[in-house]
Amino acid sequence: MTTLAPEDVSRSRGRPREFDLDAALDKALLVFSERGYHATSISELTEAMGLTSGSVYKAFKDKRGVFLAAFDRYRAIRRGKISESMAGAETGRDKLRALLGLYAGSSHGESGRRGCLVVGSANEISTFDAEAAKRIEDAYASNEEFILDLVIIGQADGSVSPSVDPAAAAISLLCVMNGMRIVGKTGSTAAEMNAVAETAMKLLT
Repeated sequence: MTTLAPEDVSRSRGRPREFDLDAALDKALLVFSERGYHATSISELTEAMGLTSGSVYKAFKDKRGVFLAAFDRYRAIRRGKISESMAGAETGRDKLRALLGLYAGSSHGESGRRGCLVVGSANEISTFDAEAAKRIEDAYASNEEFILDLVIIGQADGSVSPSVDPAAAAISLLCVMNGMRIVGKTGSTAAEMNAVAETAMKLLT
């Protein structure tokens, strides 16, 4: 747990007010994922995070600061989930199947309707904020490189066809996974998303 003590002095006790930064950001990223950056107000963020506006401004300066911190938190959480999903996978192909399965599972139901903070941000904030755009660009590049490495591992262990172009497969799978998160906001079912994942696996044969 990360604890933050902003320069917000309590009138009654005369000491800094502490709060769980990670927990607050988890709540903020849910708001941003559901409503988008522009449609989210500071008042909605403070209510969701359980903080006063003074605490939010002193800890993050403004809404943009909250968003950037929530974006980094989201990516850290996502990396953890990806590692967990691949824990029992032995081959490159198995790891890619686990990755696609994770995206399929996130692309229906409540998480599907909420959407992906990275995918949603790419269209909304990156066009007018250079720092945010760089974060998003780095996220996509990192994801593509990660998939590329798995394809190469699969070819080395014989689980992915040697005739597959690793770079083309990586960008194609990245597009499929991001597309799943977009379509998931429309109310797609688990069966539909799982079928997409299985179809995407054919790119590796």
